[in-house]
Amino acid sequence: MFRHLLTLTCAAIFGAATAMPIPARAAPLITAEEAALPPQKGAVPNSGRGITRGPKIQMPEAEAGVQTSPMRFQVKFQTFGGSSIDLDALKVTYLKSPVVDLTARIRPFALPTGIDMPDALLPPGDHLLRIDIKDSDGRVSSISFLLKIAP
Repeated sequence: MFRHLLTLTCAAIFGAATAMPIPARAAPLITAEEAALPPQKGAVPNSGRGITRGPKIQMPEAEAGVQTSPMRFQVKFQTFGGSSIDLDALKVTYLKSPVVDLTARIRPFALPTGIDMPDALLPPGDHLLRIDIKDSDGRVSSISFLLKIAP
């Protein structure tokens, strides 16, 4: 009786596990429709550097050049003075006209240490993004940067 019950339980677990869809690794960061929007007037990359006690936003060196899609979208956050990143204040925008809020797409990949989206899908072209964060002491930082995606 116990062996039969064990067999049925294992079969049910295996069946449920194999029936569940496996999520795709690649996720869209920017769609082709959003890329086709006109650029935001006056928007330029901004390193966000300056004397501040606010959190630091760092782009790994690998993202400085031309990338291919899907790409690893990775950003690092650093806080100072014992503060921590307020993830509820994280905002990621695509600087187009109108501005496209990408925060909901990024949020599953955001941690207090940064963003790590392993397979971000982007259409070919130049994409100007902006990241705004705030720390637990209320200090705000932002950076805008250009992602270049090869055809």
